[in-house]
Amino acid sequence: MTPAINLLKKKGIKFNVLSYDHDPNNTQYGLEAVEKLGLPAEQVFKTLVLEDNDNHLLVAVLPVMQQVNLKMLAKAAGVKRVQMAAQQKVENSTGYIFGGVSPLGQKKRLATFIHHCASNCELMYVSAGKRGLEVSIAVHDLSRLTGAKLVDF
Repeated sequence: MTPAINLLKKKGIKFNVLSYDHDPNNTQYGLEAVEKLGLPAEQVFKTLVLEDNDNHLLVAVLPVMQQVNLKMLAKAAGVKRVQMAAQQKVENSTGYIFGGVSPLGQKKRLATFIHHCASNCELMYVSAGKRGLEVSIAVHDLSRLTGAKLVDF
């Protein structure tokens, strides 16, 4: 079990775990999940950890097929700018390895932003905290558990 799955169980949230054999040579983790699990790409979301101009970390959850708009995310977060956080900083703050970061069960609770298009999904798929492991969850449950805001970025 991962911290993400443990949190979902502890809170009594309805979820399903999906697993696949991760190819260690594949660095497109979210797209690999889409391909190997046969999921609709618009329902599979990646978790990115970014750093603002004051060195605070924040989490962006967005569809695997999209790129984060840094200016729009900074505006939604109320900061001057954001940039991708360094791998070591991501792993230290979340407790997850790069490519297996879940928005759930992180060591430190970070400000979290979910792309507003998630509101079009009945279920969304996010990392369960390990490469090759995804969890399906209702958008409102993920938002509630992470304290996330649904915004456009």
